[in-house]
Amino acid sequence: MTSAREEAVRATSTRDVTEWWSTAVSDIEPGSIRLRGYPVQDLISGAGFAETVWLMVRGELPGKAQATLLEKALVAAVDHGPQAPSIAAARMAATCGVGLHGAMSTGVGLLGDVHGGAGQQCMELLGQLRAESEKDGLETAVAKTLSDFRSRRQHIPGFGHRFHPRDPRRDPLLEAVADQAAAGVVEGRFLAVARELERQLAAGRAKPVPMNIDGATAVVYAELGFPPELGRGLFILSRSVGILSHAWEESQSGRRIKGPIPPPLLPAYTGASERPVPQP
Repeated sequence: MTSAREEAVRATSTRDVTEWWSTAVSDIEPGSIRLRGYPVQDLISGAGFAETVWLMVRGELPGKAQATLLEKALVAAVDHGPQAPSIAAARMAATCGVGLHGAMSTGVGLLGDVHGGAGQQCMELLGQLRAESEKDGLETAVAKTLSDFRSRRQHIPGFGHRFHPRDPRRDPLLEAVADQAAAGVVEGRFLAVARELERQLAAGRAKPVPMNIDGATAVVYAELGFPPELGRGLFILSRSVGILSHAWEESQSGRRIKGPIPPPLLPAYTGASERPVPQP
């Protein structure tokens, strides 16, 4: 007598097995690789990396202008030096014998909501403001949102930078979006929302609070139709280039077990003074 589990196994067909990991992304057979239906050899000859990224996550190839705008955003976010925790962690990992794969995964693993998540958060905010502006008007919608953020003492994601008074990546990205909006490639509505946010944030301040790389790339990705979660994925894809290059550089230094501060220095101790262990 067979068990219910054995009967279920027998009833499982070849189709059940092949459909377990069914995918519309890639079609792989001996001697053949097709990505979203395109033979890989044709993509190698006729598509760039940014176009292929778009194809893989969106299902269709972008227009040339769309691909160019995407590439600008990917280039802009590749690196921000060892002061970025993800880069510093990757460099330390590279001295610990984990190999490039381990160093890269260490760095990428630090790109969470606080370090690396502002672009996605900004995209979500821009989408919310775009929807609210349709019923309240853009200026009113932004003013209400800023008031809400200030009442909760929350930072506006994608604006201001702890290091740059004006992020040097902002202007070329926003200018590229404006150019493509004028050409009809993108609508320009997310750009308008972001600029109104920037304008109202600066009101009454001695110094403005310009968009940073997260805000500028959020505008690009939103204008190109990427959902916010993919916006974070694209940032991680971009920053992986910097993580790789820093991890490789550090691995060539010959240093072993490099910590966060030079060896002669020690972290400040703020605990109890030396004391004896109580005797029984």
